Amino acid sequence: MTQKLNQLSNLTQRIIAAVIGVSIILVATLYNEWTFWILFLTISVLTQWEFYKLLKLDSNLPLTFYGTFCGVVLNALTFFIEKDMLPFKFYYVIVPLLTLTFFIKLYKKKDSKPFANLGYTFLGIIYVAVPFALINELVLTDTAGYEPKLILGCLFILWGSDTGAYFAGRFLGKRKLFERVSPKKTWEGFFGGAILALIIAFILTQYFDCILAWQWYIIAIIISVTGTLGDLVESLFKRSIAIKDSGSLIPGHGGFMDRFDGLLLSMPFIVTFLKIFP
Repeated sequence: MTQKLNQLSNLTQRIIAAVIGVSIILVATLYNEWTFWILFLTISVLTQWEFYKLLKLDSNLPLTFYGTFCGVVLNALTFFIEKDMLPFKFYYVIVPLLTLTFFIKLYKKKDSKPFANLGYTFLGIIYVAVPFALINELVLTDTAGYEPKLILGCLFILWGSDTGAYFAGRFLGKRKLFERVSPKKTWEGFFGGAILALIIAFILTQYFDCILAWQWYIIAIIISVTGTLGDLVESLFKRSIAIKDSGSLIPGHGGFMDRFDGLLLSMPFIVTFLKIFP
């Protein structure tokens, strides 16, 4: 199937992959909190593993398996604590787990840059695992229990922002946004994405009443800005190791980091905003 998709145009590949991916996310998220958690935990693992794999292309040696394991534990702890299945004190488990990375590196004889690679290991947890763990904080609320509309609304806005930016940049783009990092990104694309994000936020205010209307608009602004910056950060990372895409598992979109880069840096801001202004 992948070979057949590769024969199609990039836009056609993007549309087909997006329809399949969105369908899977919708079904898993709407079914119940367990299918939601399994799906997003899987995406988190694949994204973090992909991040470590890319670091190895530049002759780095992060603790791929152990770093990803720490990410899984962090995600699981957040989910079960937010579901009131574990007391908050179990969060302390992550502290000795992270400390063990120093001891593990002590026995890696072939590593000539152990502390740099420790930093890369922690970076994978902070950059990838933490944002995905925070999604559990978003959907498991004190008042409504499991609230899938919150993550779906954020994803709709993010997808709208990406789509608006893609088409506005493709047909109207002239003024470069950040040419040093991403030559194809334009201001026209940014504003096209922001406008579509706000339009989707308006639609959400009519049907998704889990938060107030003004909060959806703020989230749309957060996603438009941090999502774009997140894409630029990932472009900077890929440029530093001289690759075009983070992977090839998603036809037309590249890898999991290419698809979820906007979510990684927008989720900490969204969750913080909703926790401070509930």
